Amino acid sequence: MVKKACVFLLFSLWPLLFATGEAFAQSEREILVSAAVSLTNTFQEIGDFFKGKQGGVRVLFNFGASGDLARQIIGGAPVDVFASASPKDMDDLDQKDLIIKGTRVNFAGNRIVLITPFRSVSPLTSFHDLTRTEVKRVAIGNPKTVPAGRYAEEVLNYFHLTGTMTSKIIFAGNARQVLDYVARGEVDAGLVYSTDALVRAKEIKSVAEAPEQSHSPVVYPIAVIKGTRNEPLAKQFISTVTSREGNTALEKYGFRTVGQRR
Repeated sequence: MVKKACVFLLFSLWPLLFATGEAFAQSEREILVSAAVSLTNTFQEIGDFFKGKQGGVRVLFNFGASGDLARQIIGGAPVDVFASASPKDMDDLDQKDLIIKGTRVNFAGNRIVLITPFRSVSPLTSFHDLTRTEVKRVAIGNPKTVPAGRYAEEVLNYFHLTGTMTSKIIFAGNARQVLDYVARGEVDAGLVYSTDALVRAKEIKSVAEAPEQSHSPVVYPIAVIKGTRNEPLAKQFISTVTSREGNTALEKYGFRTVGQRR
């Protein structure tokens, strides 16, 4: 009787055991990549290539402002790979010992440009023109969480415009939101990455590029997060990002490519 009961219990639990084992096996072939929103198009393309190369692998993406993503990781989000639009946000994780040593690599660079709505009749041709009375609203990312916003703030400081533009600045939650504001004509101008400007080239106009000396270098680092359940797969994803195919995708969307390990 006891033997029959044990057999019955085993078979009744089998679907649950199978499902649990299947879920575990699936998680072993899955990684979550938290990445700066400016990398959306590029990483989706790289992700497709990576999945095709690995076979059966799932790459899940969480795109957002680098500062917000870093805070999520600090709060315990189950992230395998983090790609930031700024060294600062990666440094914050590094100081808290949250990235695996030897996995951090700078893989891309970008530029800051001044944009206006495509149909705008604004006389904007330079950063100095932002002080003109016709310019009422200028969008930048929130410097507290958005690297593009910090770079934009540096550019405004470089041109000695910060004090005269305080009432004009509209803060956005991430780099792509600035792009949305400008494309919809909700602001007169915005400061974004040149790669973002390319994404909506039919809806906005790039009127000026910020000089390199006007802001800190726009560098994108990537690293494996400590506690990942998929360290080998996470490292392979980073290798793909820095590979020839990865560089091709980055250049396709207007990024500069680099390969400096630290």
